[in-house]
Amino acid sequence: MEYQEFFGKSINDCITEACTTLGVPSDRLDYEVVSEGSVGFMGIGAKKAVINARIKDENASAEVKAEAKEEKKEAAKETAKEAVKETVKEEKPAKTEPKKADAPKANKEEKAVKVKIIPEDELNRMKTDASKFLTDVLSSMGITAQVTCDYVPEDYTFNIDLKGDDMGVLIGRRGQTLDSLQYLVSLIVNKGTAEYVRVKVDTENYRSRRKDTLENLAKNMAFKVKRTRRPVSLEPMNPYERRIIHSALQNDRYVTTHSEGDEPFRKVIITLKK
Repeated sequence: MEYQEFFGKSINDCITEACTTLGVPSDRLDYEVVSEGSVGFMGIGAKKAVINARIKDENASAEVKAEAKEEKKEAAKETAKEAVKETVKEEKPAKTEPKKADAPKANKEEKAVKVKIIPEDELNRMKTDASKFLTDVLSSMGITAQVTCDYVPEDYTFNIDLKGDDMGVLIGRRGQTLDSLQYLVSLIVNKGTAEYVRVKVDTENYRSRRKDTLENLAKNMAFKVKRTRRPVSLEPMNPYERRIIHSALQNDRYVTTHSEGDEPFRKVIITLKK
């Protein structure tokens, strides 16, 4: 299949446009970056990002096959090593003292029950304040939405879900509007609290969908780095999205990631491991 040209404000937008047009997920997209585009000065002189893309050939290149074969060999070696270790353990009973063996188990039990409980009156105050603030803000925007609050003690996270019509307005470009609402609600929820509570505002399962998109982007860019042996710089992202990229590639044996720049223009760089 011949390459087709796709345009967008960023490489991410180009990839999204290509996936939509060709009807395939990003992991089945084969593309080359023609231009990363530029924002210009106050919108003047801005240039669109451009990629050439096509549906990935089912017959993978020799390089990709070799890499996959090598990874399978390494996995087989690791499995064999583990099997040998287990066999040795079975043949040679471990010399352990009862007290030392019981200690780690006790620590695990302590960690398992260690959750952060918020007093009922404080939790009710958080829910009331968050719901009132969001209802007032959305009302001023001409939006009617149902606000649902839920606290997860294990994660020490205060989850807020918004349901209604035309929620796309609340998400904004790459979730910027939703992130702004989340920041403001976080200030209100944590007002007067002894310990900081993480607040997560979501609608139409956007956070999960965005996470999947970023993980696919990370894998695609990592493949490009392996193929070209050149670093790839991603577009500026907020701390939460940068963590998703770092986590998606933290176990990759061939590439590594780090962040550069100052907020709000800080971005992730993917490079080959030395």
